[in-house]
Amino acid sequence: MPRYRYKAFDEMGSFVESEVDYPSQEALITDLQQKGLNIIQVTSLEEEKEGEKSAFKLSLPFGSRVSDRDLSIFCRQLGTMINAGLNLIDALNILSEQLPNKRLAEASKKVAIMVSEGKPISNSMAEFPSVFTEFIVNLVKVGEETGNLDIALIRAADYYEKMASIKNKIKSAAFYPTFVVIIATVIVTGILYFLVPTFAEIYNSLGGELPLPTQMLIAASNALRSSLLPILAFLIGFSFLFRFLMKKSYQFRRAVHSFMLRAPKMGDLVVKSTMARFARTMATLFSSGVVLERAFEIAGQVAGNVRIREALEAAKKDVIEGAPMHKALEKTGMFPKLIIAMVRVGEDTGKLDEMLDTIARFYEDEFDKAVEGMIKLIEPMLIVFIGGVVGLILIALYLPIFKMGELIKS
Repeated sequence: MPRYRYKAFDEMGSFVESEVDYPSQEALITDLQQKGLNIIQVTSLEEEKEGEKSAFKLSLPFGSRVSDRDLSIFCRQLGTMINAGLNLIDALNILSEQLPNKRLAEASKKVAIMVSEGKPISNSMAEFPSVFTEFIVNLVKVGEETGNLDIALIRAADYYEKMASIKNKIKSAAFYPTFVVIIATVIVTGILYFLVPTFAEIYNSLGGELPLPTQMLIAASNALRSSLLPILAFLIGFSFLFRFLMKKSYQFRRAVHSFMLRAPKMGDLVVKSTMARFARTMATLFSSGVVLERAFEIAGQVAGNVRIREALEAAKKDVIEGAPMHKALEKTGMFPKLIIAMVRVGEDTGKLDEMLDTIARFYEDEFDKAVEGMIKLIEPMLIVFIGGVVGLILIALYLPIFKMGELIKS
């Protein structure tokens, strides 16, 4: 009989570690949960000796990226069909014909084939890591073990809907100012490149000394016309370099993410969105029966910030060694006192899953308010700034005409 080592907290919050012989890891987890233990880690001693084996990942044809919204549709429809009594293989085949995302549809078709050959759906989904994240694989695995696959899928659908909502709000907060700045840049560039040279020729033909603001404007126009291509090349090159470093350089990405957490106004928005993701992920996984170790790992992956991921990795190690979750989070120095206090209450009362859900809802509401507040703040500031820049350019452009009018009158 296989031997397993488990670590957990009992109902009194005391750390428990033991080795037991059990028919399967799934049976051990189920029995420990029925005894009221909050499981941190369950490890097969045989697998520890053998070492990690690299899994062969099946390939999929190129297609559009699978979004949180796509996964939400997949999980909700599959969960609904299973709940209605439809066979799992038939449900997957139906989805493969109906899903709008072709990549996800093809993955569903291949998962159906693997399930028909006797492979568990969680293991089948794990073969397509570019489509099915560790979050959904672990949730589905727990659903299989407990016989509540439909409930697990509905929970996953709710989770992905909330994640999609957070991402859409971040995009909406960034879209308006970005759009306005781009339009303003195009307008100012057009004025400097096309309009100012025309006025400069007229003023040169008339002779006389131009006002200083007009001279500066014409000089800026000449510099732009002579250096437009190098400027564009620099901007495009900088954009590609930034994206390359964010993807390839861990230290650069870490520095950018650290700045984002500390930046005025934006930092508050980033912290709230990150905490909302962390709490929602932990709440969904923990309430579904995923062991705490895996919940920490997956929460770190979806947090969207390198610094928070590092903090969760450190907290996970402390929890595995027997530290209470609230102390492990507090030690990192990356989590607000509110989260620390609420997690402590959840641990003391044995209702950690409910408290994590409360934290998630609180930060989701706070994030919504922060996005609305930022948009309300940025909108008038951008209008004033852009109006001021365009106004100064036009004043500098027409200043000689105003002076000529004064000379004619005199």
